[in-house]
Amino acid sequence: MDLPIDVKIESLLFWKGEPVMVKELAKMLSVDEGAIQDGLKELEQKLIESNRGISLVREGDKVLLTTHSEVSEIITALNKEELIKDLSKATLETLSIVLYRGPIKRSEIDYIRGVNSQFTLRTLSIRGLIDRKTDPKDERAYVYTASIELLQLLGVAKKEDLPDFESVNNDIEGFMSMEEVKEDNEGTDEKESNESKEEDGGTEI
Repeated sequence: MDLPIDVKIESLLFWKGEPVMVKELAKMLSVDEGAIQDGLKELEQKLIESNRGISLVREGDKVLLTTHSEVSEIITALNKEELIKDLSKATLETLSIVLYRGPIKRSEIDYIRGVNSQFTLRTLSIRGLIDRKTDPKDERAYVYTASIELLQLLGVAKKEDLPDFESVNNDIEGFMSMEEVKEDNEGTDEKESNESKEEDGGTEI
């Protein structure tokens, strides 16, 4: 008897134990990506309805089987403990910005932190906690996003499920807006100061 495609997908994801691209699943099962998307929807629905101990996590074109959100509270606490004890304050700060604001450019991260973040971003990339992708708005630039592994560690299916996601984003947005206004005012003050000096100089002559 031929198994339903959602059952095949579940088996493959369990076997892989890591994020798998939709196109890779299609290749494994010799079907088109549309069939895989339908199978994923069916699998996700079945897992929710049956209240199983595992959940389906989707991040872009990657999918992964992970523990159920309620069961994962213990696992999440343990993972967080392991994660935090090895990371510096600066690295955790950068990770939080990428997690809540990603996809985000390095220049924007540097702007928010006020320091160069190149080293910390490299550390996070090596550990597989963030991904670097080509900026869809500029192929010459890169943006950083939280990896699907990080979402799994934190026990969330998507970043919008993070604690106080909206308020944290609003705080960061407000900070950036205030800094931009401050820079504009400083630029205006400097221009007025220069013009005043020029005028004073003209009076003296």
